[in-house]
Amino acid sequence: MRFEVVRRQGEARLGRLSLAHGEVETPCFMPVATQGAVKGLTVDDLEQAGASIMLANLYHLALRPGIDSIEELGGVHAWSGWRRPILTDSGGYQVFSLSTLRAVDDEGVRFRSHLDGSPLSLTPASVVGLQERMGVDIAMMLDECPPWPVSEEEAEAALRRTNLWARKAREASRSSATALFGIAQGSFYPRLREIAIKELIELDFEGYALGGVSVGEGTDLSRSTVERFAPLLPPGRPRYLMGVGTPADILHAVRSGIDLFDCVLPTRNARHGVAFVRGAVLRIKNARFRDDPRPLDEECECPACRTASRAFIHHLVRSRHQTGAALVTLHNVRFYLDFMADLRQALASGSSFDSVAGVASSDADSIDLESDSGSSRPTSTDAA
Repeated sequence: MRFEVVRRQGEARLGRLSLAHGEVETPCFMPVATQGAVKGLTVDDLEQAGASIMLANLYHLALRPGIDSIEELGGVHAWSGWRRPILTDSGGYQVFSLSTLRAVDDEGVRFRSHLDGSPLSLTPASVVGLQERMGVDIAMMLDECPPWPVSEEEAEAALRRTNLWARKAREASRSSATALFGIAQGSFYPRLREIAIKELIELDFEGYALGGVSVGEGTDLSRSTVERFAPLLPPGRPRYLMGVGTPADILHAVRSGIDLFDCVLPTRNARHGVAFVRGAVLRIKNARFRDDPRPLDEECECPACRTASRAFIHHLVRSRHQTGAALVTLHNVRFYLDFMADLRQALASGSSFDSVAGVASSDADSIDLESDSGSSRPTSTDAA
C-alpha cells in the first residue's frame, strides 16, 4: 500500500491511495456491501456510479458462505465480481451490536450466530488471517467498541483490550497485499483517546481509523471528538472514520483531516424511500410526490434520475416493489459519490467548500427510521 497527500487545505487533505486492486482518490466514500454486495446494485452499477472501493464485513462473510468457500473460489474479488479495492471490517462492531450473543475476553470474542446460534470465535490473529485469505486490500483489526453512555472505567477496560488486540494483530500480519489498519477507541474521554492513538502509532499500522463514534452520543460530541483527534493520527497514513455519516458529518470530518468514510445511511434509508438530494432529504413515500413529474434530483445524472419520475418511484416504494428501493439506492449511492468528487475538486482547485456545504445541508440528521439503529457501521443484521 502507498499513500500520498497531494494537497492540503487547512487540515483537509487531497490524497491518493494505491492498493493491490487499484488506486483510490481521497477523500473517498466506500459503499457498504456487508455480504459482499450492495443490496439492489450490481458491480456495474457501483462502477458507473463512480465507486472505487467498497466495504464488506468479515463477521457476516465468515457465517455465510464461510471464508473457506470464498478462498476456494479465488478470493473475495473473484467471488463477488468486484475487481477494485475492498476493505473488510473485522466484526468488531458486532461486539457492540450483538452484546447478548457474545462473550469477550483478552483472547478474543466468542459469538453465537444471529442466524442459527452456531458458534464463531474471532481472535486478533484469526481476523487478520481470515481477511488475508480472502485477499482484501484493507483489513481492519479486531476492536471492542463500547456504547455511549459508558463509564470511564468501562471505556478504559475496552481500550486496554483493544490495544492488546492491536499488538497481537500487528504480529499476525503476513500478507504484503493486504494493508492492516489500527482502530483508535477510547470512547469520548480525551485522556483515553490520546492513549489509544499514542500506542497505535508505536505499532506502525499502514493506516488508522477512529472507531467508537456514532454509538448514541449525538452530533455535537461526535464532531468535537473527530475535530480534536483526527489531526493526531499520523499525517503520512490514511485516516478512516468508521460508520459516519450524513453529508454534513462527512464535510466536517474532511475539514478535520479524515480521508476514508463508510456509512449505511444512503443504502439502508433508500429501502425506506428516503432519498438524499442537494440541500434536502426526500421522503418519497409522502403523498405530495404522488403526481410529481420531476426526477429525484434535477442536477443528478444517475440512471434513476434520468429515467424515473418522483411519482413513479413514489408508486413503487408505496407498493413495496423492489425496483423502487433499487432506484433510490442507485441514486443515493451516486449522490454520496458525487459529493465526495465535489470535495476532491474543491481541494484540487484550492477553492472553498462553500458550494459543497450547500449540497450537504439537509435535514438528514433528523432521520429516525423505526427499524434502524442510530449507528451506521454495519449492524447485527445485513444492514447494507
